[in-house]
Amino acid sequence: MHHVRQPYAWLAALLGVSLSFWATMSQAATSSNSFIPQLINSTTMPANGDVNPYGVAFVPGGFPSGGTIAPGDVLVSNFNNSANLQGTGTTIIALSPRGPVAPPGTATAFFTSGLGGLSTALGVLRAGFVIVGNVPTTDGTYATLGQGALQVIDRWGNVVNTWTDPVFLDGPWDLTLDDRTDAATIFVSNVRNGTVARLEVAVGASGLTLLSKTQIATGYTHVPNAAALVLGPTGLAYDKTSDTLYVASTADNAVYAISNAGMRTQPVNRGPVVFRSEHLRGPLALCFAPNGHLLAANGDAVHANVLFPSEIVEFTIEGQFVSEYNVDSSQGGAFGIAIQAGGPFNYAVIDDVTNNLLVTLLPD
Repeated sequence: MHHVRQPYAWLAALLGVSLSFWATMSQAATSSNSFIPQLINSTTMPANGDVNPYGVAFVPGGFPSGGTIAPGDVLVSNFNNSANLQGTGTTIIALSPRGPVAPPGTATAFFTSGLGGLSTALGVLRAGFVIVGNVPTTDGTYATLGQGALQVIDRWGNVVNTWTDPVFLDGPWDLTLDDRTDAATIFVSNVRNGTVARLEVAVGASGLTLLSKTQIATGYTHVPNAAALVLGPTGLAYDKTSDTLYVASTADNAVYAISNAGMRTQPVNRGPVVFRSEHLRGPLALCFAPNGHLLAANGDAVHANVLFPSEIVEFTIEGQFVSEYNVDSSQGGAFGIAIQAGGPFNYAVIDDVTNNLLVTLLPD
């Protein structure tokens, strides 16, 4: 997912508790004299029955025309197949805000992978390429958990690059991008070895050229888990201004900071803790809100509490809790989060319990 901090501020906090969340969306609709907020709920389940949606990403402005996806579309990667075996899902679905809502089993498949277990590692480059990671199994269990890869996909849904590495891409679980149009930095969290890597790439007309690979952090706890298959470093959010990469480490139940993330040549051991709180319950996806705060999705695999299920938690980079709300009344629903500037929608969130994607327009 593309979680790079943007240098603008919202007039109000992005998220509040459930009541303030809905009130905010109602205020956003006021300008068009509508009481009902601009909001879509749509399935993430395509015709092949893939479930367990993980990653979510907006197609950014400037993305080339002529393909099967366009700026403002929302992409979702599926981790499980129709038998609900973890690490076997193969589809990235696409929701167009200009199109109809998809009932279950009818989500549009933008890409069907030859590699199973598409993870939260999903991002889109302005030049016309989608990047997705996978962490496969053969039977849905940790015993067969594989190394995985990163795939680069063009705007027509064709694979143009596949990268594997036993050190730098050992279970690519999530990613974030620093997109500079003709070049990019890809930060990747690796769930099998508890590390974070930095990949430098050149962006061409027909694909990406991998220029370098650097391990920038080690030491995050990585363990098997009965419900979630595996726990380890997951969500990444990059503040380009300070060159700081924030890491949500699920098993450690904390968010860490890696300084000099774009330049360092030696790895840190986790980095300093930014946020460790009773409000965290196994944080997964991580991204910046336009007000400069961080948002984390609680996966509920650690420190679970039935009274606070499936929450999105907002906090400052200084470690101060701000707000939270739940995307589902059951546990384990919060996974991917994506935010973009502009467009008909600017906030997208996964509900893994119902295999649904919610996209909405919040005030900016």
